[in-house]
Amino acid sequence: MGLLERLRKEWFIAGIVLVIAAARLEPAVGVKGGPLKPEITITYIAVSAIFFNSGLSLKTEELTSALMHVRLHLFVQIFTLVFFPTAIWLFLQLLSITPINEWLLKGLQTVGCMPPPVSSAVILTKAVGGNEGIVITPLLLLLFLGSSSSVPFTSIFSQLFMTVVVPLIIGQIVRRYIKDWLERKKPPFGTISSCVLLMIIYTTFCDTFANPNIDLDKFSLIIIVFIIFSVQMSFMFLTFLFSTRNDSGFTPADTVAIIFCSTHKSLTLGIPMLKIVFAGYEHLSLISVPLLIYHPAQILLGSLLVPTIKSWMVSRQKALKLTRQPKVPVKV
Repeated sequence: MGLLERLRKEWFIAGIVLVIAAARLEPAVGVKGGPLKPEITITYIAVSAIFFNSGLSLKTEELTSALMHVRLHLFVQIFTLVFFPTAIWLFLQLLSITPINEWLLKGLQTVGCMPPPVSSAVILTKAVGGNEGIVITPLLLLLFLGSSSSVPFTSIFSQLFMTVVVPLIIGQIVRRYIKDWLERKKPPFGTISSCVLLMIIYTTFCDTFANPNIDLDKFSLIIIVFIIFSVQMSFMFLTFLFSTRNDSGFTPADTVAIIFCSTHKSLTLGIPMLKIVFAGYEHLSLISVPLLIYHPAQILLGSLLVPTIKSWMVSRQKALKLTRQPKVPVKV
């Protein structure tokens, strides 16, 4: 695959790098109170646009289908929203005595609190694990990070409701009336959400670079990158072991869904969520860095492991099929 083709395929990751670079060059454009007025355009309009877009694209029939996989759905939710954040919290107790930047470590905890991405639908369905995060994630953030947010608890949930839940519901209602048109035209929902998300990331880093008191050391950044890749690999292996036990009751296809859905984290929900929960917080961008690293890391690891996992799934399915075939009696 050529460089241009790779860039076209992974344009969003390249876009993250470009908007951070743009924020570094001219932070005054996107800071609070600046020309873009992010306190209005980003906090309310951009976040609402992302979830209205999600409501339009979310197929209700896929949600119903996903909920039929009760055991699978339950496993993903418990691993993602209970085991994952708890394990990260215990790990961070050890890392807290190291010289690693404390705000990056807090950012690592926020990664653990995030729900799976809506895009995990590629593996199972678009809806698996996507909705509980709207309520549980802010609770986990406040539980593990304490009351570090300058925004009152009730204000966080009222803003989440108005900018996340309401647009999502309106999007679903609108979809009912224009479903045929959407199916026929197939609008680029993912591209639209990604572009809006880039604007949110841009304004977040504008605030950082406009603040001379914030500094990010390279040592901490390198260590965080290493930790993120290690955590993803370890947890993918762990979910594989859990879901392939003889008494697990999961099929090989279920195992593939579990490996990816349980270990992937939502950038689309995560960045707007952090923007709301940590509104006005000067270290917001540093807290966001681990999640921004986690996103391309999960794409990279996924693309590298897909051929191996697919090969395992096919061979496992064939083996199960052979064991279930009735034995033909031998005539004497």
